[in-house]
Amino acid sequence: MKQNWQAVIGLEIHVQLNTKSKLFCGCESNYEKNKPTNTTVCPVCTGQPGALPVLNEDAVKLSVKAALSLNCKINHQSVFARKNYFYPDLPKGYQITQHDKPLAEFGYVEILTDEGQKKKINITRAHMEEDAGKSMHKNEHSLIDYNRSSMPLLEIVSEPDINSSVEAYNYLTVLKEMLIWTGISNCDMEKGELRVDVNVSLKEPKAKELGVKVEIKNLNSFRAVKDALVHEIKRQSDLLDRGEKIFQETRLWEDETGNTHAMRGKEEAKDYRYFPEPDLKPLVLEEHYINDVKKTLPEFAHQKQARFEKQYKLSDYDAKLLTINSNTADYFEEVMKCKVQSKNAANWIGSDILGKVNEHKISILDIPINPKNLAELIKFVEGGTISIKQAREVFEKMWQSSKPAKDIIEKHGFSQLSDEGQLETWAKEAIKGNPKAVEDIKRGNQKAVGALVGYVMKQSKGKANPGVVNKVFAKLLSKE
Repeated sequence: MKQNWQAVIGLEIHVQLNTKSKLFCGCESNYEKNKPTNTTVCPVCTGQPGALPVLNEDAVKLSVKAALSLNCKINHQSVFARKNYFYPDLPKGYQITQHDKPLAEFGYVEILTDEGQKKKINITRAHMEEDAGKSMHKNEHSLIDYNRSSMPLLEIVSEPDINSSVEAYNYLTVLKEMLIWTGISNCDMEKGELRVDVNVSLKEPKAKELGVKVEIKNLNSFRAVKDALVHEIKRQSDLLDRGEKIFQETRLWEDETGNTHAMRGKEEAKDYRYFPEPDLKPLVLEEHYINDVKKTLPEFAHQKQARFEKQYKLSDYDAKLLTINSNTADYFEEVMKCKVQSKNAANWIGSDILGKVNEHKISILDIPINPKNLAELIKFVEGGTISIKQAREVFEKMWQSSKPAKDIIEKHGFSQLSDEGQLETWAKEAIKGNPKAVEDIKRGNQKAVGALVGYVMKQSKGKANPGVVNKVFAKLLSKE
């Protein structure tokens, strides 16, 4: 960039709410689970004449919960409106949304900047609306699946407080973690449960007036948002450096080419001819209702992470890994109720348990090893009954059979040999048969003890307790 232009970025995020039915009808919301196209539909969500919408109370609760989590002011009265536009996947010819009187306003979240400093990103509004259907294009034909039509969405609109692609990425990450943590949404972008539109303009750093805004659509990952912003900021800066104009428009991002291209002129609010939805009364939320929802808010991830570090003396890395989602954090705390060492629990969960979860692409709620059984396995290692190597074998058998560690250890003969008398006999044989290693140890080469320990482990068929073995050798070698 020839001139030092400042990027001004705002994000509009559409989040699909975790409800059992759609926003204005009783149709199932799990349309993605092997449901044939156009089967989870009814006269309401396909816009049949005379069909009337009925608001889903669970969607309201989740929306209020999300707004409170985003530090928003909840409006005691909000109004649904019709947003009019024609598109094949919008069966009514309009979308029921909220316009001038949204559910919530004036929130914020904190993120880290490119330099690692904390920064507050203000949220303009959070409002409820219904989703459209899904268009699918094949050769020269376009097909419509209305299963998604009228799914409950919460649209979260940020202020233009974001100034770089990194900040945008961090903002999305914080938002997604919060929404998943509170159970508001699964945020699976592949299924369209979280969709992002980007608004970006450039201005001179000291200028108060913002530049011409360009909207970017078709962003199917956080990485795409980041890459699209890098590209668009450069495209606009090149135009401005040449003295050319930026046009207000909507552009599409193409992952394959790494470019944006013009789609259409950017619509204004007046283009949609908003007016209050005549079939729905204003949504009135009493203060006691909002307070009741507030009581259901969990301890958030950053709060739990800080507590884990303090209460369990965990590192920042371990605490962050264990609070990757609420289910993992709960699993860890259930293990800790069994009185095991926190570092050991963190290691087993962070490495072995989450390794299996990622390998099998399942939730930690669905694994075959419950917290009590994992704690029992950890105790067997801590108590010296089995070695860490044996514990890994026991863990695999626990995973395959769902049986507790004790049963597997007894059945397969897993145990450590801690009998000092027997271990001392083998240790003396090792010292006698390895005079060079003994001489090296006397000269200060402590690594040479490995040859002696290896002999004992071989004689014990790997069952010798390493701690006891080292203790025996320390005693015998001190007499040499």
